[in-house]
Amino acid sequence: MKAVALTRYLPIDDPQSLQDVELALPEPGPHDLRVRVEAVSVNPVDTKVRAPKPQTEPQPKVLGYDAAGVVDAVGSEVTGFAVGDAVYYAGDITRPGSNAQFQCVDARIVAKKPASLDFAQAAALPLTAITAWELLFERMPFDVDTGGKGKSLLVIAGAGGVGSIAIQLAKRAGFTVIATASREETVTWCRELGADHVVDHRQPLTPQLEALGFRTIDAALNLADTDRYWTELGELLAPLGHVGLIVEPSGLLKIGDPYKAKSIGIHWEMMFARPRFRTADMGEQGRILAGVAELVDAGTLRGTQRETLSPINAENLREAHRRLESGATIGKLTLSGW
Repeated sequence: MKAVALTRYLPIDDPQSLQDVELALPEPGPHDLRVRVEAVSVNPVDTKVRAPKPQTEPQPKVLGYDAAGVVDAVGSEVTGFAVGDAVYYAGDITRPGSNAQFQCVDARIVAKKPASLDFAQAAALPLTAITAWELLFERMPFDVDTGGKGKSLLVIAGAGGVGSIAIQLAKRAGFTVIATASREETVTWCRELGADHVVDHRQPLTPQLEALGFRTIDAALNLADTDRYWTELGELLAPLGHVGLIVEPSGLLKIGDPYKAKSIGIHWEMMFARPRFRTADMGEQGRILAGVAELVDAGTLRGTQRETLSPINAENLREAHRRLESGATIGKLTLSGW
């Protein structure tokens, strides 16, 4: 089968950073689906895994942590899926990724794709939707339907992949959503997704929020630079507030006062934790994706795909990584077809 892989960890401008390869067709385990991959999307995790480092891989390593496709084979322990089902999923960072014509994935973290979306549109959703959902409604103590009533939520990096979903889920839950963006097109994107207010994350947040009437905020999702906003968020968050994080800090974080004095909840989200550690509730990710599909098909949640490159090959994946590393992407970039 065709695939895109690496054996060395190189800068993305090096043509050997991602290469077209031929690999053997994978065999599904008892809990697996084998999926014929029709479309994938790229996420910051792809670029972080691929980033330059000294080690090499003895066998080609396939990246890719978002996919939509058609079930090609079903493991002996699998229920609820059949050959021919159209599905979508984010996968497992400890297993070969989706940048291949066929991929084996645990059925418990898979759902049938939204019927109203094509494969490329569906491939844009899984990782970001699971991340935003788990962070808001499982790590943080907010009910999915009404948990934001009367509360304010700050979404730092609102135009990114996770932010684009988080804004919508938070509005549905009743939050007053303040997103951050710094360019005209990203401000417009955040407003189109439902943000009540947009502030510039290149400027101090506190005076901008005060000008909007927010002396404190009830919760914040820092989806960009954990270190940069840590001190200011500690001052901005109300007593008994909550902060959600997804980006590894570059240094130590001071988690004492004001966080301790205010009893602020600090919540880490890593959407690969469930499949990586085979947690007893890993099937919750499949249920989350099934719920997201229902919301999409009902018109309650909109897709976040902005552009598709075709076909799926090393050249286009290098271009997708290059754009993602630029920090200027809006929503999600997908790749479709072989």
